Amino acid sequence: MARTKEEVVKLADKLNVRFVRLCFPDVLGRLKGFAITRPELEEALESGMGFDGSSIEGFARIEESDMIALPDPDTFCVLPWRPQEGGAEARMFCDILQPDGSPYVGDPRYVLKRAMKRAADKGYTYMVGPELEFFYLQDDKSLKVLDSAGYFDMVPIDLGTDLRRETIQILECMGIPVEYDHHEVAPSQHEIDLRYTDVLTMADNAMTYRLVVKDVAKKHGVYATFMPKPIEGQNGSGMHVHQSLCNKDGRNAFFDKNDPYHLSQVAKSFIAGILHHAKEICIITNQWVNSYKRLVPGYEAPVYISWAQRNRSTMIRVPMYKPGKEKATRIEFRAPDPACNPYLAFAVMLAAGLEGLENDYPLAPPVEEDIFEFSPQKRADVGIETLPGSLYAAIVEAEKSELLRKTLGDHIHTKIIENKTIEWDNYRIHVSQYEIDKYLSIL
Repeated sequence: MARTKEEVVKLADKLNVRFVRLCFPDVLGRLKGFAITRPELEEALESGMGFDGSSIEGFARIEESDMIALPDPDTFCVLPWRPQEGGAEARMFCDILQPDGSPYVGDPRYVLKRAMKRAADKGYTYMVGPELEFFYLQDDKSLKVLDSAGYFDMVPIDLGTDLRRETIQILECMGIPVEYDHHEVAPSQHEIDLRYTDVLTMADNAMTYRLVVKDVAKKHGVYATFMPKPIEGQNGSGMHVHQSLCNKDGRNAFFDKNDPYHLSQVAKSFIAGILHHAKEICIITNQWVNSYKRLVPGYEAPVYISWAQRNRSTMIRVPMYKPGKEKATRIEFRAPDPACNPYLAFAVMLAAGLEGLENDYPLAPPVEEDIFEFSPQKRADVGIETLPGSLYAAIVEAEKSELLRKTLGDHIHTKIIENKTIEWDNYRIHVSQYEIDKYLSIL
């Protein structure tokens, strides 16, 4: 909902708001922020609030630490789960500025806005609908699950169902619409799907969603995690992203009634762009060492760079067209996981798709067979490549990617490579319990 600064102030008074959280993501997608009191709200909306950015991951160096958080009036919302006695608490997402008022190049929200402008200059609005999966565990120190249910199971006594219901109620109170929820494949694994909307709103909603899921779980004495692969031998958690481009007149630019797949040339070029650049953007869509424990064959995670309509072993799936549902024509990018930075992840997906559109990338034929059953030779014959198999392999792809550098900007591109290289080195030199159990008694 578009709001003016004046409307925000009036709404804050009407709802008896005493504190306002000013929120923003760091480069890794972790939610940061600070609270101001109601008397500071007008100044914050007009000029922003200063803060020290030197300790925020991917932000400024100490000698350049002064930052300004400028609240986005459209994101004002009361936090329903916070105490209301004595005054409510609201939140707003912020754009990060430099002291002279110019956008800060290390702000992930700014990166996404740049990508959105690139699409807007071509007459498009980028629409997304992510499916974020997660696990409920008994605590954050063990892997004890709350249930042994499976996909779509309706369990009579299931704390997870109640937690999902409460989470949805809070999200809807905050103006974040939910399409549906269900139990996922693995024990104690769940999914709540947010309704399709424009990409900036969705990035803000995804950050809020992760916070609400965790807060509701904590309230009930359990722990919610978006870790991509917490339990060995079980499916990991993905963030399948449904996406399309919308024309200025509101029509779906991905739809073509005369095409066998009901996909326009715009959609086909967009798919080709994501396929072509999938390896390069993997460090953003799957940014953790643990992300690559999920991206392995056999657990429904997309490993092979390919597309199809019904085949869920491919990286991009095109959901079946339903007559009269032209606006629902979309593609589903299945590689990302829910622990990514949604601002950067959406930005690089859009950039890759636009690259395909601008350069008329050819789209290879769909692969409707189960690729997990292909031999290595057959995959090679068909021309199917694989996503990076480790964070190190993703770093190598990202370092040489011009698309990534152009989309993220030099600052964030460098910071991501530096941070992920440190993470990989720490993981590489760690001696795991697996190695002790496997080798100590025989070597």
